[in-house]
Amino acid sequence: MFKKLLLWVILLGGAATGGVAYWAQQPVFDAGPVRPFTIQPGSTLASSVEQIDQAGVGVNPQLLELLARVTGKGGKLKAGSYELKPGATPLRLLTQLVRGEFAQESLTVIEGWTFRQMRQAVAAQAALKHDTVALSDAELLAKISPDYSMPEGLFFPDTYLFAKGSSDLQVYKQAHALLLKRLNQAWEGRDATLPYKTPYEALIMASIVEKETGRRADRSTIAGVFVNRLKIGMLLQTDPTVIYGMGEQYQGIIRKRDLTTDTPYNTYTRAGLPPTPIALPGAESIAAALHPAQTDALYFVARGDGSSHFSNNLGEHNQAVNQYQR
Repeated sequence: MFKKLLLWVILLGGAATGGVAYWAQQPVFDAGPVRPFTIQPGSTLASSVEQIDQAGVGVNPQLLELLARVTGKGGKLKAGSYELKPGATPLRLLTQLVRGEFAQESLTVIEGWTFRQMRQAVAAQAALKHDTVALSDAELLAKISPDYSMPEGLFFPDTYLFAKGSSDLQVYKQAHALLLKRLNQAWEGRDATLPYKTPYEALIMASIVEKETGRRADRSTIAGVFVNRLKIGMLLQTDPTVIYGMGEQYQGIIRKRDLTTDTPYNTYTRAGLPPTPIALPGAESIAAALHPAQTDALYFVARGDGSSHFSNNLGEHNQAVNQYQR
């Protein structure tokens, strides 16, 4: 009698195991939008399964808990925010939880933005945990890099992926690390005749090039013009630096008195580069600053179609100004 009972237990156990194995490989749902859910830090297996169930994912919680236990993965689930896609099976769901395949969000930082604009974009990203929103620029920079006193230009324009609920500080750190990587790589292969003493000076130049033109073909020549001016001690006289120095006083129009009002960023009144970058330069502007075109031009003027006209002397430049801007 005991042997028969034991046999039935084994058979029933095998059937149950086989049933769970079959269930584990069937889609939780076949169509519709992804189903988000979050596992809170410190959750046990039972509470994790409960949170998944309460989020409306649609997977049987008892069977999911049993699957986690029989596969030995019950103690390996990672807290975080997730998404289950149509067609995913309970076994795939369990794999996501063990690997920590968190739901991904993205934030795009645009070339030519100021750091202020970047902070606004980060603050507006609802999927981030906003740990830095109350910090001043100086306090935020201190958490990222103590080597700099001003954050402008120190973050690389790119699209950054992060798990839902990640700290916004993580995005800033990623963007800063990528900027340093790109800048230092470009610095190592720089033109040896350039007048920059440090990579930071090259970054300042790159930011000016970024703001002077959005036309790819003109960037290296514009960099060449500014390098020529630096080499002979000529004022850079670039409007974007003046505008940056005006701050909130700039209302879309730059006037003659603005060009003569001295600020640390007024390159009409002060020689050399401004004290910091004026924007976040992209890869092409960094490349242009460190590999400028070989040109004799000392002047350029916007044609009005996004391109620039370059001149070697003031007489030619004045003619170009009359042609394109008057």
